Amino acid sequence: MLSGIAKGDGMGVHHFEFTGSPARIVFGRGSMSRTSEALDTLNCSRALVLSTDAQKDSADNLACALGKKCLGVYAKAVMHTPVEVTVAAMEVVETQRVDCLISFGGGSTMGLGKAIAYRTDLPLIAIPTTYAGSEVTPVLGQTENGQKTALRSSRVLPELVLYDPDLTASLPLSMSVTSGINAIAHGVEALYAKDRNPISSMMASEGVRALAEALPELVKRSNDPDARDQALYGAWLCGAVLGQVGMALHHKLCHTLGGMFDLPHAETHTVILPHATAFNAAEVPDLLRPVGDAVGAAHPGRGLYDWAVRLGAPTSLRDLGMPETGIKPATKQALANPYWNPRRLERDSIEALIRAAYYGNPPQE
Repeated sequence: MLSGIAKGDGMGVHHFEFTGSPARIVFGRGSMSRTSEALDTLNCSRALVLSTDAQKDSADNLACALGKKCLGVYAKAVMHTPVEVTVAAMEVVETQRVDCLISFGGGSTMGLGKAIAYRTDLPLIAIPTTYAGSEVTPVLGQTENGQKTALRSSRVLPELVLYDPDLTASLPLSMSVTSGINAIAHGVEALYAKDRNPISSMMASEGVRALAEALPELVKRSNDPDARDQALYGAWLCGAVLGQVGMALHHKLCHTLGGMFDLPHAETHTVILPHATAFNAAEVPDLLRPVGDAVGAAHPGRGLYDWAVRLGAPTSLRDLGMPETGIKPATKQALANPYWNPRRLERDSIEALIRAAYYGNPPQE
């Protein structure tokens, strides 16, 4: 733990505390080849690879490369980490006496790995293939009976994260963009978090900047290796910083909407981010200035919206499958147990925010 006195972000000189993630980070092209070595280091020989059905073939290749150290692949991870999926996976883990989990994929697979690790405290190796960033946060979001809740625990943190930019080379452009904006959302919330500190703010600003530079380059040339490197670097920073500070309005809205209507995770973050940013920029404009600078705009919320449009990203909850009749119930649920937020939350303003996001209108700033 690092503690001391530092100049704050508009708050004068103050004390702060900072605890970094205990996970070992290995970053670089070809890093996935070190998975077998990692199992040896962890003294594990009965690993289970987790993935989604869509990534099963790639997960099978990883399992084959690990040989006798791997028991096989469990390819049933899905969005929002439903509790019933975790329970079914736990039966496999217990029956086969699994001694290590390997999450190979995006946020859905990371969520399943975390959910099992939380219940068993088994060692976890994370190999992300998107820019979700959840692999380095102590946050586990789970869905049960249509409601998504989040918990924090060091038990869900991986022992090792292998960041291999080569694994993102085949990521479809649309998914690259929404996954990257999802990561940016982590950094944006960290900038105005209640428990922010100079180090977390520095990491968040750098992560947002890296992704804001990388994503337009990927739109121009999706196989640009340097842009892939930078996007994954930015995603790691934004994910890591979210693990050090609390969440606020943006994540509360996304958890509410995703859990209630089973909306796609990254796309929901992409749609909500400009609106939540604009809402809070009215209260803490100085804290959000790095966001505006990153996308070249005076107003960060509108700047993110216009930037997303240029990238071809979704801007409407309606297009993601949310019913219009869900606006008022979502508002009520988002306010039922709200996260801390720098700006006061009122029913009319939150309903107006969700309505604007539903229709895909620009945020008001």
